[in-house]
Amino acid sequence: MPRVAGVSELLRRVTLWSERILAISILMGMAVFFYGSLSAMGTENWSHVDTLYDLINRILLLVICLELIRTLLTHELEAVLELLAFVVARKTMKPDLTVIDILLCSLSFVILLAARKYLSRKPQSLEIEASH
Repeated sequence: MPRVAGVSELLRRVTLWSERILAISILMGMAVFFYGSLSAMGTENWSHVDTLYDLINRILLLVICLELIRTLLTHELEAVLELLAFVVARKTMKPDLTVIDILLCSLSFVILLAARKYLSRKPQSLEIEASH
């Protein structure tokens, strides 16, 4: 049994460090994307509404990257739910959505809110105190 425990511990450490390396890689990619976004947004025509959609899309993509990093490092259910919420929010920003897409996105938000309420580890009394 000690050999199995040693292999299990080794796999746990390799997984932990792999996740950290992936998080750093995502962070570096974010930095490059952010710099490129600043350059691209500086040359855009701000009188068009498409420019605003592009800006919001880029910001949501950066937030999704941050939430993905948080999910990789913390493994918390709330981080996963928030990541999914931002992914759905980014999806709803597309101008060519159908009614079905909007309905499914709305349903997804309701499911995510319900999951957060019923699967959260915090006691209800702490949530009430935090909201005041």
